[in-house]
Amino acid sequence: MSDTPRPVIRLKPKSDPRAIRHGFPWVFADELVTDRRTRALAPGTLAILEDAGRSPLGLVALNPNSRIIARMLDRDPDARVDTAWFASRIARALSLRERLFAAPFYRLVHAEADALPGVVIDRFGDLAVIQPNAAWAEALLEPLVEALVSCTGVARVVRNGTGRARALEGLEPVTDVLRGTVSEPVAVPVNGATCMADVLGGQKTGLFLDQLPNQAYAATLAKGGRVLDVFSHVGGFALSALAGGAASALAVDSSEPALALARLGAEASGLAARFETRRGDAFETLEALAGEGARFDLVICDPPAFAPNKSALEAGLRAYERVARRAAPLVAPGGFLVLCSCSHAADLARFRTASARGIGRAGRAGQIIHTGFAGPDHPTLPQLAESGYLKALFWRLDG
Repeated sequence: MSDTPRPVIRLKPKSDPRAIRHGFPWVFADELVTDRRTRALAPGTLAILEDAGRSPLGLVALNPNSRIIARMLDRDPDARVDTAWFASRIARALSLRERLFAAPFYRLVHAEADALPGVVIDRFGDLAVIQPNAAWAEALLEPLVEALVSCTGVARVVRNGTGRARALEGLEPVTDVLRGTVSEPVAVPVNGATCMADVLGGQKTGLFLDQLPNQAYAATLAKGGRVLDVFSHVGGFALSALAGGAASALAVDSSEPALALARLGAEASGLAARFETRRGDAFETLEALAGEGARFDLVICDPPAFAPNKSALEAGLRAYERVARRAAPLVAPGGFLVLCSCSHAADLARFRTASARGIGRAGRAGQIIHTGFAGPDHPTLPQLAESGYLKALFWRLDG
């Protein structure tokens, strides 16, 4: 945002620039010439990226401390990244969401897929939660917030600066209120129910908005049935199912604060009489329920990312198989099992294979009736597989 000449960084001679030219938004550390001058640049520095032949590729945000050493911000190397620049991108993202949603509860900015690399913004009515997960976004947070407020009219803004992505950027964890005041959980309409989002102390931005379409589809399978929601967080699947006509729902999670929010949501939705919670380790609770002879017409398992990166893939796939193996015996004959993965490293084919293996080892057989993904407010950048991370497999199990 200053008139100081921008530093120039350059791809190595053996690094092919075609992926960048065709829309891939990242440069990895082993692709860039990292001399003493480049390594001395502060994380978040804006720089001009050139190919090995010194032809400019665009304006990038540099972080010498990250494996993703540069993120493409603008194809124009002379672009001025100020409030107006942020506003143009937020306005573009907002126009899509306003076409898709009748009420302002959605993911407003989905990082690279919305041309704001490393930036996530979830909107809950008059409140927005920003996750500045890249050093450049942290450094330019003020113009980002100004643009957000001017484009959307939100009165309250929270920064949720926690999580693995920030740690990989070398950023310290921080959660604070940047605009307005926030003193209690936020009520969010979810498929005919109300979920409570703890935007200051909860996971991520307080609610997993990416699962809303999958929760809605699961609710169509729940009418009149008994529902088990494992790794429930604040009860999105369970409460959606109850709103859709389920006879009862049991939410299981290891976090008592999350379950307390789930109960608040059930009360706010008028569903408390049919809703129960059980705190405990998911695997141990699944085993205990099987020992008790419990059976459910719909079982949902939405665990955290067991394979957050390639190095964790094999262990993650074994964990997904274990979830399926423990959950399948709890499904009544002809009932439904929903298995979810938010691990981008575990692609759909591998996740499906691990799930099928677990179901088979539980002595069950079934068919996949639906495969779900994140909602349209979580668009996928086709050049970046990581932007399409969520999978939900809906199985109908035989006796």
